[in-house]
Amino acid sequence: MGIPTRTSGEAMLDASLMQLMWLASPALPIGGFSYSEVLEAAVDSGHASTEALAAAWLQDQLHLSLARSDLPVIAQAIAAWRAQDHASIARLNAWVLQTRESHELRAQAEQMGRSLLEWLRNHTTATPDDIVLLAAMDPSYPMAFALAASGTGAPVRACLLAYAFGWAENLTQAAIKSVPLGQSAGQRILSALTAQIPATVEHALALLPGQEQAFSPMLAILSAQHEVQYSRLFRS
Repeated sequence: MGIPTRTSGEAMLDASLMQLMWLASPALPIGGFSYSEVLEAAVDSGHASTEALAAAWLQDQLHLSLARSDLPVIAQAIAAWRAQDHASIARLNAWVLQTRESHELRAQAEQMGRSLLEWLRNHTTATPDDIVLLAAMDPSYPMAFALAASGTGAPVRACLLAYAFGWAENLTQAAIKSVPLGQSAGQRILSALTAQIPATVEHALALLPGQEQAFSPMLAILSAQHEVQYSRLFRS
């Protein structure tokens, strides 16, 4: 039997999917593993100190934070990168940095943005001109991810699914380390998050430009406390 011939469209779909899987992987060398996005402080304060509480905390963060801020911003940024709308890209990047409500959350967005920028310099996912533009604006991680995702040719919805899954997997690993939990508990948390990601992405895609928001006061309070927490594993 011969090997089935693949069409050019199928080959392009495979390439896009592989690129998104690569971008979503916690193994991508951008330092995501060193951040818990306040989960560690939530564990320390008792808000997420068990499997059930940690699962509920992360699901709330998915719906109340990610769905309203990073995901709609990334969707707009992917469209802007593809249209070479530089003014919108700069505006969205500024919005991300301005709405990080603590020093360590902003530092996370900036450090991961710079790291992904360096990764892009060594890959063909972005053009040299786009990389120069990104480097000139003190890039945040969502803007860098949007540039990388825009070059895959994948639909925006698929790009957001990849980003959200990467976030969920990284935060699940943070929960395993900080609660701490076993691997089976971590898989249960990740399963619950994964089941809710498609609806979260649909919500983000339904938001119009200007409707994105960043209002998570408990995250901001706990992040400020985490900055002076006596003992910690994570940088945020």
